[in-house]
Amino acid sequence: MLSVVVAPWAGEAEPVFVHNPDELHDAASTMKVAVLAALTRSGMNLDAEVPVVNRFESVVGGDFGNDPDYDSDPLPWELLGTHVPLRLLVERMITHSSNLATNICLARTTPQAIAEVWRRAGATDSATPRGIEDYAARAAGVHNLVSARDLVRLLHSLRDEPELLDLLECNEFRVDLAAGIPPGVPIAFKNGWIPGARHCVGLVAPMDCPPYLLAVCYTGPLATGADHGDPAGRLLARVSAAVWKRRKEIGRTGTAAVEGAARQAG
Repeated sequence: MLSVVVAPWAGEAEPVFVHNPDELHDAASTMKVAVLAALTRSGMNLDAEVPVVNRFESVVGGDFGNDPDYDSDPLPWELLGTHVPLRLLVERMITHSSNLATNICLARTTPQAIAEVWRRAGATDSATPRGIEDYAARAAGVHNLVSARDLVRLLHSLRDEPELLDLLECNEFRVDLAAGIPPGVPIAFKNGWIPGARHCVGLVAPMDCPPYLLAVCYTGPLATGADHGDPAGRLLARVSAAVWKRRKEIGRTGTAAVEGAARQAG
């Protein structure tokens, strides 16, 4: 299942092209954008030091921990048992997609605060009710879910928070949407990948036309779950490249302007 939403950054970011926009996918690491917004909007001191631990409360009772072999970032694991500024963990959650850092950040906010992030963005179906690798919750039917439309809404909701967009621009995993645009073009983005799914949402800022939003969610056998070299990542890059070719049409025309780009990528 492939979902695509293309929208201008200006105004209300009304999509000019959608394909399965409201299909729900396992959120993978795209949910980390909602965690980022919840933490920063809470007014919490991000320079306060917090313990680096690997035990977290499950939303269905009991506790759980992360598996270092399932994490894309070794740094927080090297810091286990120490205290570090919360800001460091927030940054690694986004720039290196650290699962351990994410769950520590989640423990510093509340489910209600994250739900409010989605509500404020205008999301209709997406939710982040549990931590990463909370397998007991997943077995009980508690799932982190996103749609491409809601991911676009979520990123657009950060329009008055440039420091968050700046952090998203520092994402190290430039293997899907970022790989489909020329080097050096600014893109504030977050991707997520697990076996069976690969997604990304980004704000692309060309020099020759207004910025635009693109979200692509893929669920299917192409997604190997690999950090790099994932065939699903290459699929997302092709979609991004096709939309890039039509970038000047996004802000001034309707759906028909980018339909050909999406068909070409598929």
